[in-house]
Amino acid sequence: MGLLKLLVTKGVLSLELFTLIGIVGFLAGVSLSLAVSWLRNRQRRIQLELAQSTASRIIEEAKKEANTIKREAEVQSKDSLLQVKTDFEKEVRETRRELQILEKRLIPKEESLDKRIEMAEKREGELARREVSVKIREKSLDEKTTECDRLVDEARRQLERVAGLTREEAKRSLIDQMLEEARHESAKRIRVIEEEAREEAGRKGQKIVALAIERLAGDFVAERTVTVVHLPSDEMKGRIIGREGRNIRALEAATGIDLIVDDTPESVIISGHNPIRREIARLSLEKLISDGRIHPGRIEEVVRKAEQEVDEVIREAGQKAIFDVGVHGIHPELIKLLGRLKFRYSYAQNVLLHSIEAAFICGIMAVELGLNEKQARRAALLHDIGKAVDHEVEGSHAIIGAELARKYGESPKIVNAIAAHHEDVKAETILAPLVDAADALSGARPGARREMLETYVRRLEELERITNSFKGVEKSYAVQAGREIRIIVQHDTISDEDAALMAREVARKIENEMTYPGQIKVTVIREVRAVDYAR
Repeated sequence: MGLLKLLVTKGVLSLELFTLIGIVGFLAGVSLSLAVSWLRNRQRRIQLELAQSTASRIIEEAKKEANTIKREAEVQSKDSLLQVKTDFEKEVRETRRELQILEKRLIPKEESLDKRIEMAEKREGELARREVSVKIREKSLDEKTTECDRLVDEARRQLERVAGLTREEAKRSLIDQMLEEARHESAKRIRVIEEEAREEAGRKGQKIVALAIERLAGDFVAERTVTVVHLPSDEMKGRIIGREGRNIRALEAATGIDLIVDDTPESVIISGHNPIRREIARLSLEKLISDGRIHPGRIEEVVRKAEQEVDEVIREAGQKAIFDVGVHGIHPELIKLLGRLKFRYSYAQNVLLHSIEAAFICGIMAVELGLNEKQARRAALLHDIGKAVDHEVEGSHAIIGAELARKYGESPKIVNAIAAHHEDVKAETILAPLVDAADALSGARPGARREMLETYVRRLEELERITNSFKGVEKSYAVQAGREIRIIVQHDTISDEDAALMAREVARKIENEMTYPGQIKVTVIREVRAVDYAR
């Protein structure tokens, strides 16, 4: 077609010829298309017929094969059925045989069960009869119980009428009687226990105190606040006073104490509560007297030298105490404070000697208890360290001493033992009660301390007041400087057991209401005297 268009375009072919050729070509194309379509339909019919014949053949073959399989399956099923039937018959025979065996076994058991059922029925009948009998007895018992209660009530009323007491009154009387008997019995037991404990404690205490007394010895002087300085002559008094009193004023200002110049021949008195200042004043005055040059400038120079000497004495005293006790590693400031206790007295007892003595006692008790002896001695030696500054710092000397020990690196055990030795704080270790006991043993030893007369009389009066407050006390006497109270009781009111109980109660009341050094012995005396006259 393209070629034709080209030829027309070039003018080679005419238009009519071109049209004719186109029609012929169209018809040829239609014929060719129809021929191709017929050939395709023909081919499809042939393929369909071929497929149908193939399918028929396959179906025939499948039917034949199925028939064959069916016959084989029928044969196999007949064989299986025969085998199952044979197995079933065999199993039935075995089951029948087992059932026969079980039947033989069950027959005797069935007979035995029948017999048991018969016996159970008999027992049931017997129980029914017994139940009827028990009900009858219960009814009779209830009647008897009611009658018994009635008789008991009647007897109680008769007893109350005869005794003149109601049931509650009789019960109360019986309870009071039992309480009284229990009180007497407990008093007896307490008496026995106390005697045993006293014997054991006495032996142990005697051993510890004997060891302590054997190893220790101390010099004790009376408590004082004045120091007497002897003069070579009474003329020295005027030189000490100076023109218009300037020398004595300079000395008092430099030392911080009072100088008393009175009519006492050849002596002056140094008065002051601070023992260290008193010692400085004593040394200064002795140096001035021996030198003879007494004027304000010289006084200040001598006082400075005396202060240095006292500081050296304090340091040596502290070091000697540490060496004697056998402890080491104490801070130098604590050593200095310990040395200051040389000039401190409490109840006429030198505090440094008391601390050393308490250290040895505490060490001995620690050894007896299997504790650390060095640590016990250290704690007891430092227990009164607060007394070195208690006139400068406000508070209890135990708390002050504990703060000082903590400040200068002592262990918590030592700090607690110092703070708790007067029960200002709670004891945290066993070391604290040991230090407390050592302090009491050293201070309560006869002759160790001296009390003021007013305090002594007040303590005796308080002891007698406490003992006289008990029922049955006839007289009481405080003896042995208030370390023993003797109580004479009425023999018709207080029994022997009550006397032992009274001693315990008086001791507890004294512990709760009084403060005292050492211990107080309570002795209850009960005696019966029979008096008659021959005429």
